[in-house]
Amino acid sequence: MECHLSRLTDIGIRIEPPARTGGLGGGVAAVLSELVSMLERVALGGKPATIDLRSLPMSPQDRIELQQTLGRGEVQATLTADGVSTLQETGVSGVWWIEHRDRHGELIAELIEVAAIPQILEVSSDEMIASAQALRERLSISHEAPVKTDHATLS
Repeated sequence: MECHLSRLTDIGIRIEPPARTGGLGGGVAAVLSELVSMLERVALGGKPATIDLRSLPMSPQDRIELQQTLGRGEVQATLTADGVSTLQETGVSGVWWIEHRDRHGELIAELIEVAAIPQILEVSSDEMIASAQALRERLSISHEAPVKTDHATLS
């Protein structure tokens, strides 16, 4: 029997993705499993934790499945700084879907943060002290005696 290996290019090859059995993709299940661990740690007093979604090998379908599984919560915050940041509470308490975009609207970071309140929204005690002082100064200005002016009497 004679075999011609030079004809391998004539063999049709079709690559198909693994069939889904109705469950979550492996990447989605792994992220959800990590979120369970993160939620437990944070609930027991641990520091807030973040997953950088752009660093994970997830397909667009995986991302959609993850969003659908987490659901959408009631709270959304939008910050405008060097671009627009959107912080969306998911349907899972303590899990936030965060997107940061540059000035041109390009997505530069996509994160899931596990925290009572996303860290970007927290105000430091130093900032609160400075704000209290500024407000105190505004209050003292507004309580100063009004400047008296002479009013001409109309007859």
